[in-house]
Amino acid sequence: MSPDARERLSTLRERLLHLHKMLLDDERAAYERTFGRIKTNGEFFRLVVGDEWFAWLRQISALIVRIDELLESEEENTASAAHKVLVYTRSLLTPTEEGDGFGRSYFVAIQREPHVVLAHAEVRKLLAG
Repeated sequence: MSPDARERLSTLRERLLHLHKMLLDDERAAYERTFGRIKTNGEFFRLVVGDEWFAWLRQISALIVRIDELLESEEENTASAAHKVLVYTRSLLTPTEEGDGFGRSYFVAIQREPHVVLAHAEVRKLLAG
Protein backbone atom coordinates (compact mmCIF):
# COMPACT_ATOMS: atom_id res chain seq x y z
CA MET A 1 0.00 0.00 0.00
CA SER A 2 1.32 3.42 -0.89
CA PRO A 3 2.10 5.89 1.90
CA ASP A 4 -0.73 8.15 0.65
CA ALA A 5 -3.24 5.29 0.76
CA ARG A 6 -2.02 4.30 4.22
CA GLU A 7 -2.42 7.88 5.46
CA ARG A 8 -5.91 8.15 3.97
CA LEU A 9 -6.94 4.87 5.58
CA SER A 10 -5.48 5.98 8.90
CA THR A 11 -7.38 9.26 8.71
CA LEU A 12 -10.56 7.39 7.80
CA ARG A 13 -10.08 5.20 10.86
CA GLU A 14 -9.73 8.25 13.11
CA ARG A 15 -12.84 9.88 11.67
CA LEU A 16 -14.83 6.65 11.91
CA LEU A 17 -13.82 6.30 15.56
CA HIS A 18 -15.12 9.80 16.22
CA LEU A 19 -18.35 9.10 14.32
CA HIS A 20 -18.77 5.82 16.21
CA LYS A 21 -18.34 7.64 19.53
CA MET A 22 -20.95 10.24 18.56
CA LEU A 23 -23.35 7.47 17.52
CA LEU A 24 -22.76 5.54 20.75
CA ASP A 25 -23.42 8.65 22.82
CA ASP A 26 -26.60 9.35 20.87
CA GLU A 27 -27.85 5.76 21.12
CA ARG A 28 -27.09 5.67 24.83
CA ALA A 29 -29.21 8.78 25.35
CA ALA A 30 -32.05 7.31 23.28
CA TYR A 31 -31.81 4.01 25.17
CA GLU A 32 -31.88 5.79 28.52
CA ARG A 33 -34.93 7.83 27.50
CA THR A 34 -36.71 4.56 26.77
CA PHE A 35 -35.43 2.22 29.51
CA GLY A 36 -33.91 4.43 32.19
CA ARG A 37 -30.39 5.33 33.17
CA ILE A 38 -27.50 2.96 32.45
CA LYS A 39 -25.71 2.86 35.79
CA THR A 40 -22.17 1.77 34.93
CA ASN A 41 -19.77 1.71 32.00
CA GLY A 42 -19.66 -2.07 32.35
CA GLU A 43 -23.42 -2.28 31.93
CA PHE A 44 -23.18 0.02 28.90
CA PHE A 45 -20.43 -2.13 27.38
CA ARG A 46 -22.55 -5.27 27.82
CA LEU A 47 -25.45 -3.54 26.11
CA VAL A 48 -23.32 -2.34 23.21
CA VAL A 49 -21.89 -5.82 22.68
CA GLY A 50 -25.02 -7.87 23.25
CA ASP A 51 -28.25 -5.88 23.12
CA GLU A 52 -30.25 -5.66 19.91
CA TRP A 53 -30.73 -1.90 20.45
CA PHE A 54 -27.06 -1.30 19.63
CA ALA A 55 -26.62 -4.08 17.05
CA TRP A 56 -26.62 -1.76 14.05
CA LEU A 57 -23.50 0.01 15.37
CA ARG A 58 -21.49 -3.20 15.24
CA GLN A 59 -21.10 -2.72 11.49
CA ILE A 60 -19.00 0.38 12.11
CA SER A 61 -17.03 -1.46 14.81
CA ALA A 62 -16.29 -4.27 12.34
CA LEU A 63 -15.27 -1.75 9.69
CA ILE A 64 -12.80 -0.11 12.07
CA VAL A 65 -11.33 -3.53 12.91
CA ARG A 66 -10.97 -4.27 9.18
CA ILE A 67 -9.10 -0.98 8.69
CA ASP A 68 -6.82 -1.85 11.61
CA GLU A 69 -6.03 -5.19 9.95
CA LEU A 70 -5.20 -3.49 6.66
CA LEU A 71 -2.97 -0.92 8.34
CA GLU A 72 -1.05 -3.71 10.08
CA SER A 73 -0.84 -5.93 6.98
CA GLU A 74 2.28 -6.19 4.90
CA GLU A 75 0.62 -8.13 2.07
CA GLU A 76 0.77 -6.73 -1.44
CA ASN A 77 -2.97 -6.97 -2.06
CA THR A 78 -3.75 -4.44 0.67
CA ALA A 79 -4.12 -1.59 -1.84
CA SER A 80 -7.02 -3.39 -3.49
CA ALA A 81 -8.51 -4.28 -0.11
CA ALA A 82 -8.14 -0.66 1.04
CA HIS A 83 -10.03 0.53 -2.05
CA LYS A 84 -12.82 -1.96 -1.27
CA VAL A 85 -13.00 -0.60 2.30
CA LEU A 86 -13.44 2.93 0.97
CA VAL A 87 -16.19 1.83 -1.40
CA TYR A 88 -17.91 -0.14 1.37
CA THR A 89 -17.67 2.81 3.77
CA ARG A 90 -19.32 5.13 1.23
CA SER A 91 -22.11 2.61 0.81
CA LEU A 92 -22.54 1.91 4.52
CA LEU A 93 -22.70 5.56 5.53
CA THR A 94 -25.66 6.33 3.30
CA PRO A 95 -28.61 7.30 5.47
CA THR A 96 -32.06 6.30 4.25
CA GLU A 97 -35.59 6.95 5.45
CA GLU A 98 -36.69 3.55 4.16
CA GLY A 99 -36.27 0.09 5.64
CA ASP A 100 -35.11 -0.96 9.05
CA GLY A 101 -31.41 -1.71 8.68
CA PHE A 102 -28.27 0.30 9.24
CA GLY A 103 -29.22 3.05 6.80
CA ARG A 104 -32.49 3.74 8.60
CA SER A 105 -30.92 3.79 12.08
CA TYR A 106 -28.17 6.02 10.74
CA PHE A 107 -30.75 8.38 9.22
CA VAL A 108 -32.56 8.65 12.57
CA ALA A 109 -29.31 9.41 14.41
CA ILE A 110 -28.39 12.10 11.89
CA GLN A 111 -31.81 13.71 12.29
CA ARG A 112 -31.57 13.60 16.07
CA GLU A 113 -28.02 14.69 16.90
CA PRO A 114 -26.00 17.59 15.39
CA HIS A 115 -22.68 16.06 16.54
CA VAL A 116 -23.45 12.99 14.41
CA VAL A 117 -24.12 15.26 11.42
CA LEU A 118 -20.73 16.94 11.83
CA ALA A 119 -18.86 13.65 12.26
CA HIS A 120 -20.68 12.20 9.23
CA ALA A 121 -19.68 15.23 7.15
CA GLU A 122 -16.02 14.78 8.08
CA VAL A 123 -16.03 11.15 6.97
CA ARG A 124 -17.88 11.92 3.74
CA LYS A 125 -15.44 14.75 2.94
CA LEU A 126 -12.52 12.33 3.25
CA LEU A 127 -14.29 9.72 1.13
CA ALA A 128 -15.00 12.29 -1.61
CA GLY A 129 -11.33 13.22 -1.91
